[in-house]
Amino acid sequence: MASKSGKGEVTSAKAASAAAKVLADPKSSPAAKSAAGSALTQRPSSKK
Repeated sequence: MASKSGKGEVTSAKAASAAAKVLADPKSSPAAKSAAGSALTQRPSSKK
């Protein structure tokens, strides 16, 4: 079901931080975790 966006969309650092908190919260619903994971997959890689 998951597919990469061809539009080059990137999640902001603030949104990525919020998504990480959702994934770390055991009380988060599966739907919330799915959305958070999707947001994190749109983050640019931090290769140095």
